[in-house]
Amino acid sequence: QVQLVASGGGLVQTGGSLRLSCAASGSIFNVNAMGWYRQAPGKQRELVASMSAGDSTNYADSVEGRFTISRDNAKNTVYLQMNILKPEDTAVYYCNANLRDSTSNYRTYWGQGTQVTVSS
Repeated sequence: QVQLVASGGGLVQTGGSLRLSCAASGSIFNVNAMGWYRQAPGKQRELVASMSAGDSTNYADSVEGRFTISRDNAKNTVYLQMNILKPEDTAVYYCNANLRDSTSNYRTYWGQGTQVTVSS
């Protein structure tokens, strides 16, 4: 069984920073891409950033230059450093990972979500 546990959310003022972490644990045999999504009230979930197994990154236009995704493969952990936060960044942030589990199949798993609130 695989679990993704996200942490690091909170309340911050405009212009501030937060660092999110997401650790995958359980029967993991290989991790492919990892990423972060967010969902604001009344809106669809959207991709924030992703990183492939080969460290290629992809960012939403709205966060390019302010957010940085990174990963520690030894710990099966993905991070999201968020700088110069804006009120429109307020959302629940979800991590995900595409990985090979004990069934030998690649599946996408999701974390439980962590709230990020940016006050103006």
